Amino acid sequence: MSEPISRRELANAVRFLAIDAVEKAKSGHPGAPMGMADIAEVLWRDHLKHNPANPAWGDRDRFVLSNGHASMLLYALLHLTGYDLPLSELKNFRQLGSKTAGHPEVGHTPGVETTTGPLGQGLANAVGMALAEKLLAQQFNRPGFPVVDHRTWVFLGDGCLMEGISHEACSLAGVWGLDKLVCFYDDNGISIDGHVEGWFRDDTVARFRAYGWNVIGPLNGHNSRAIEEAIATARQGNGQPTLIVCRTTIGWGAPHKAGSHDVHGAPLGADESAATRSALGWPYGAFEVPEAIRQAWDGRTAGAAAEAGWNDLFARYRASFPELAGEYERRMAGGLPSDWADIRRRLVDRASDRQGAIATRKSSQNCLDLLVERVPELLGGSADLTGSNLTAGKTSRAWHNTPPEEVPNYLSYGVREFGMAAIINGVALHRGLVPYAGTFAVFSDYARNAIRMSALMQQRVVHVLTHDSIGLGEDGPTHQPIEHAASLRLIPGLDLWRPCDELETAVAWTLALERQDGPSALMLSRQNLPQYSAMAGKADDIRRGGYILAEGDGPLQAVIIATGSEVALAMQAQAELKAQGVAVRVVSMPCTQRFDRQPVAWKKQVLPSDVCRIAIEAGHPDLWHKYVGLDGEVLGIASFGASGPAAALYEHFGLTAGHLVQTVLRTIASSGGNDGDF
Repeated sequence: MSEPISRRELANAVRFLAIDAVEKAKSGHPGAPMGMADIAEVLWRDHLKHNPANPAWGDRDRFVLSNGHASMLLYALLHLTGYDLPLSELKNFRQLGSKTAGHPEVGHTPGVETTTGPLGQGLANAVGMALAEKLLAQQFNRPGFPVVDHRTWVFLGDGCLMEGISHEACSLAGVWGLDKLVCFYDDNGISIDGHVEGWFRDDTVARFRAYGWNVIGPLNGHNSRAIEEAIATARQGNGQPTLIVCRTTIGWGAPHKAGSHDVHGAPLGADESAATRSALGWPYGAFEVPEAIRQAWDGRTAGAAAEAGWNDLFARYRASFPELAGEYERRMAGGLPSDWADIRRRLVDRASDRQGAIATRKSSQNCLDLLVERVPELLGGSADLTGSNLTAGKTSRAWHNTPPEEVPNYLSYGVREFGMAAIINGVALHRGLVPYAGTFAVFSDYARNAIRMSALMQQRVVHVLTHDSIGLGEDGPTHQPIEHAASLRLIPGLDLWRPCDELETAVAWTLALERQDGPSALMLSRQNLPQYSAMAGKADDIRRGGYILAEGDGPLQAVIIATGSEVALAMQAQAELKAQGVAVRVVSMPCTQRFDRQPVAWKKQVLPSDVCRIAIEAGHPDLWHKYVGLDGEVLGIASFGASGPAAALYEHFGLTAGHLVQTVLRTIASSGGNDGDF
């Protein structure tokens, strides 16, 4: 009779798959996988609720590797438990086209819940996932029918806790009482530069207790029994998220490199790999895992049984609550309400009827009044600027003042722009809710890497960025975005909308919610703007991102391209030029990315190549040369702003209808056409 397989042997299978993959790639991070393998073995074999055959099962536990450089730990776990990640992919670690990228990528590798690597953001994503679970459970669960009942587990390291985003996200997790969030802190005392005591001496236990977390440990992260006991305590639930502090040795098992930064981000080397095999009694070749150990790791049977049990529960739930069941399935699938066409029509009709001057931030709130009421999956919020961003609709229910019998749909994130943006990424990744959140456009810099990550992960989130220009006035250059629109437009996959009025704002909102393959950002004005596209009835054209708002009389001599508040200046300039007998077309381009995706025929129709072009935007001018060509002109701002009334600032920076008229006439006189084409 063979000896039973020990937990250490099972953990060593993970260790050596990581060692061998990094060694073969000559690149990677073996230290953390070796150090956390014992924790992973207990969690993944005894506690994680998942089905390798169906990584998208809605009620699975979520596992987040926030210290994403330890990617081979996750890949080894996915491979061993039965996900569609064959050994050949582990052997192809970090190679072009493989499913085992240098850092885990959601949508690329089955079983990966979020893209991690920028430290701290995976932890913040996990807070969003746990938040989504709690809100959906409140909405859909009924006595005897816990159809939403899963946990979010996180591995994190020193780097995650050094990043400031960990404070923002974990503070909120404590406020929200996310007791199904359990985090394992790999407290190994090592980062790239060496022993962290030279730059990281926080009392982590006291810090997290101050957040309102349940803290367990420090404990020996290589003692399976201690880990098991800690998880059992965490599962009891006491209204608090849990941090389990695990003291580990980075590169555990490596005779000469364990406990040093030498094993953090480089292969062990052939000699040390061989020595580690000898030290740990692992007499197998590279990538070799004995069949008995493979069978002990295989999670497919248990996973299928877990999902089958949930399917039976949901079938009974459907019989008792058919409408709730249908709504849950719709939302988890990412579809919009069945009456979406009517909602969209009403938004457009309301906006088309709007008269008078109104700020687009207020236009956005007018849209939200209807959207929040009719699209129940919307989860709004703001970074302590609700009254300025106008992100709360009439039926928004803030977390901090919603009675227990109701489900909140609005969050005050406090002054935490980065944490907010990363948390809503986690909400979107979880599915079932569509998050949007607001701050000032200039503070998108704080959130930028999380905005970038939402684009990289192709997640449906909406960033509401108000006070979009020098038009905010007296707050001065610290609050006036100059380079921000241009900078955000450079993020691949992010649709940036800068609407000129309520109809463009309404169309932007509808397209942001309809979009399934990436995030959207709405840059909205503080100052009131006239209604132009609404009067022209251009809703269908707006959906193309750039369109002819107003045509000139007679043979066309120039095209003015404008966005947002500067559309009004373009329209004024067109009227003045018309009085001088100069025919000018006004093109509104609220979303350059969407315009760029249009057929060439549309782009040529809007921007003919034989007519000179002039662009105007109260921001950095560089991007607009792409549209006006070498012979065109751009009116913008290439310096920081200034403090003063908005009207005085526009005059000071030369963003006036009069200056635009002079620029158009000068460009026409000096150009025989336009050298740009599509």
